[in-house]
Amino acid sequence: MKKNKRLISIDEKYIGKSTRAIYFPLVAKKAEGVKVTDLDGNEFIDMISSACVVNTGYNHTEIVETIKKQIDNYIHFTNDYFYTEPQVNLAKELVRITPGDFDKKVIFGFSGSDAIDSSIKIARAYTGRSKLVSFVGAYHGSTYGAISLSAIDTNMKRKIGPLLPEVFHLDYPNILNKDKNITEDEFADIEFNKFLDNFNYYIPREEVAAIFIEPIIGDLGLIKAPKKFMKRLRKFCDDNKILLVVDEIQQGFGRTGKWFSIEHFDIIPDVVVMGKAMASGLPMSAVLSKREVIDSIDMPAQLFTLQGNALSSVAALKTIEIIERDNLLDRATVLGEYIKSRFKKIKVKSSYIGNIRGTGLSIGVDLEDKKEKYSSNDLVKKVSYRCFEKGVILIYLVGKTLRIQPPLIISDEEIKEAMDIIEEVFEELEQDKIEDKVLKKIKGW
Repeated sequence: MKKNKRLISIDEKYIGKSTRAIYFPLVAKKAEGVKVTDLDGNEFIDMISSACVVNTGYNHTEIVETIKKQIDNYIHFTNDYFYTEPQVNLAKELVRITPGDFDKKVIFGFSGSDAIDSSIKIARAYTGRSKLVSFVGAYHGSTYGAISLSAIDTNMKRKIGPLLPEVFHLDYPNILNKDKNITEDEFADIEFNKFLDNFNYYIPREEVAAIFIEPIIGDLGLIKAPKKFMKRLRKFCDDNKILLVVDEIQQGFGRTGKWFSIEHFDIIPDVVVMGKAMASGLPMSAVLSKREVIDSIDMPAQLFTLQGNALSSVAALKTIEIIERDNLLDRATVLGEYIKSRFKKIKVKSSYIGNIRGTGLSIGVDLEDKKEKYSSNDLVKKVSYRCFEKGVILIYLVGKTLRIQPPLIISDEEIKEAMDIIEEVFEELEQDKIEDKVLKKIKGW
């Protein structure tokens, strides 16, 4: 039995199935830069950044050295009873890079999910209101509050209710549904008027504490909300004293060519929630808002024993430094345009590529068979699994969208190699050389 297969059989015996959305039989032994080597010695180019966690790549030398240096001092010293320098320094940097020229404070956590829960607490406490609004297609995480706000998969909610009360899910302004005969601004107005109908008919706006939105909604297919919709949403929140909370867990820390995706919309949110890529692989999340919002609840309502852990904090500080020093925000924009241009060239020869979209290195490519021989789900499975067999880690979303989100540090040579392989796979797909048996091998979400 190969080493990968042996480890997988043990995993399936001991680890809960609800914690896995396995795509491929891949067990990492070593990861460095954008390359992952499995237990059997196979090497892969990771085009999804370990679920958008390693924007600076795997085991960045400077981040590893920073962590080792901190270990020589201490791994953890309690932040809930005393003070630590790494946490304070990180808080100052986060305040600097987040949008908004006003006094801000930070709440630390371990994952995007708990950061969402923290933002729910402060929104209700600050406004004195109970109702929360999010959007259909949103994935905000897996803690109880985050699951309550999410609306992407019924398995997230099945058998575990009752969930958080007073949560309303409204339609996301999905630009892919725009009629080709109208402009984006006209579409934004139509969608916003539909949004307003909910408050005219059944949601008392004066009872709403916060509206949660992913400016670029990730798991629905990496879809960017219309700019005019976001501007009107900002005004609606201002007019009704509702907090606008942006979920930047997946799209933050340079992924879209800005520190945070909301910066593409020229508006300032009230609350920014972040996680994933903050500490380049160590557990870390944060909520940032105005001082009075963060301090609207008292200790110990937001006290987590390991929040702002020293190792995670120094890793996050070094991550910020690297992204800034190496101009990775600009790099994400340049590489993103290259990837989209390659897919557009592939599309000329392909019968299966539909919409190609993306901001920075957050790119979605929809697959569809106009001849209706294959379902979109079968197509993305075939492409993803064949890429895996040829050494590229590429997965899909919502059963039709290829998810392309490589590390920001990927080199020109590496991105070309990965795209060359992807192009080969589409050629094989066009020639009907990818056998149906791979459909039984890939699971996914």
